[in-house]
Amino acid sequence: MTDRAVVLAAGRGTRLGELTTETPKPLLDVAGMSVIERILEGIAAAQIYKAAIITGHLADQVEDATWGLAGMSLEFIRQPTQNGTAGALSLARDFTHRQRFFFTWGDILVHPANYEAVIETASWADAVLAVNHVDDPTHGAAVYVADDFIVQRIEEKPPPGGSTTNWNNAGFGVLGESIWEQIDHLAPSERGELELPDAIAGLIESGAKVLAVPVQGSWFDIGTPEILAAARAHYSSR
Repeated sequence: MTDRAVVLAAGRGTRLGELTTETPKPLLDVAGMSVIERILEGIAAAQIYKAAIITGHLADQVEDATWGLAGMSLEFIRQPTQNGTAGALSLARDFTHRQRFFFTWGDILVHPANYEAVIETASWADAVLAVNHVDDPTHGAAVYVADDFIVQRIEEKPPPGGSTTNWNNAGFGVLGESIWEQIDHLAPSERGELELPDAIAGLIESGAKVLAVPVQGSWFDIGTPEILAAARAHYSSR
């Protein structure tokens, strides 16, 4: 049973330039709703009503704007140092009560049915990772998947053209208590950060069963002005 969620919303959003100088990325407007409001509504639609939001850049704004959204019980945890997604997630260890939990990056927009799909799949696995099909997973994490959708390995930010898979880490899924040991023994990446995909890769190497669930419908990683504009156009047309 998964009844808690963790939303990683501490990042600066540097690729968005001036758009995030005074407005945190999770509060950017997408067709009349903020990014994080759309995420929280999707989580609530998946029957999860408790969430921890990891904040950092302009944390006060995120916390003030999100309190009480979607009728959820929210807990805010500040990331004092931007040391990566695994570092951010580790702050929610006590919140999860060491039980299974849903997680998502705070800048990924998908149809809410995708949340339900990964949660349902978690009944048959130690962890679940949503994946989306791309031409080249250079800017994310390449996910190598067997025919039965068992994840074989993950490669964070592979060199351009260096991957033989078109599956990309879609930025949400379900994890359990076993992730904490992996994070505790995680070495910083070349960027000097603790990367959550690296921790999930450690799970796979330890023998854990990690299943991939392909994203159905649109997928937006709100990381650039161009992608933000595309998301706004998509949701405005719905």
